[in-house]
Amino acid sequence: MNASHSGPSQRMLRVGEQVRHALSDVLTRGEVRDDIIENTVISISEVRMSPDLKIATAFVSPLGAADNDAVIKALARNAKFIRGRVSGALRQMRSMPEFRFRLDTSYDNMSKIDQLLRSPEVARDLAKDEKEEE
Repeated sequence: MNASHSGPSQRMLRVGEQVRHALSDVLTRGEVRDDIIENTVISISEVRMSPDLKIATAFVSPLGAADNDAVIKALARNAKFIRGRVSGALRQMRSMPEFRFRLDTSYDNMSKIDQLLRSPEVARDLAKDEKEEE
């Protein structure tokens, strides 16, 4: 069975979670000297590892940031420095992954779905379905 069709392996998930913790620690301690990063609370919701564990894609949510894209760009600018700072926490890895940062839009998607489910049209259709079941 091809791993790309069955989703991430247990190893990819485990390493992704370790990388997420290490990245969170570096950002929480304020080790990255960049005004945008220092003045933004950054939540890392997930880190997806490539099958060869050489690329770590971190999905981040800048909290209270005026410009989310600027935060992503600042993280990308500092990716090599961040990579060096997390290396101690990830020393069990054969090689340190390259970091990529992406905006986590899952919360926005959940909010849109919630908003749709609460719309009058959906509520009407759900009420209609409940009456038909009785």
